[in-house]
Amino acid sequence: MDAGTAVIARSWRAVATVDGARRYEDHFRVTVLPALRALHGFHIAYLMRRDDDDTVRIHVLTLWESMAAITRFAGDTPRAAVVEPAARAALLSFDETVEHYEAQAMASRSVAETAARAPGTDAP
Repeated sequence: MDAGTAVIARSWRAVATVDGARRYEDHFRVTVLPALRALHGFHIAYLMRRDDDDTVRIHVLTLWESMAAITRFAGDTPRAAVVEPAARAALLSFDETVEHYEAQAMASRSVAETAARAPGTDAP
């Protein structure tokens, strides 16, 4: 990463039924993403899932320019999870706190670039 460039990752996990995971995804797309996009200092959000027998494990990872930006989102206790009532209703359990990590190195490739690569190769 460039000197002076900080990226903070915010990590949160939850567990839901299959139907609850679908409801949480709908909530995330309709409510959470627009709110995040409106915040100065927000970079990107990932909503990930892993099916695990009859439950779904949910992992939300967001990237931010600074802890100040996270505080604008989460309030005075940035380690506290922000879980709105609609999200709570969709989940079986969830972490009450989040973890923050400072990114040390990053690389990316656009989805279009990745799709254009020959299958089974690392060639561009």
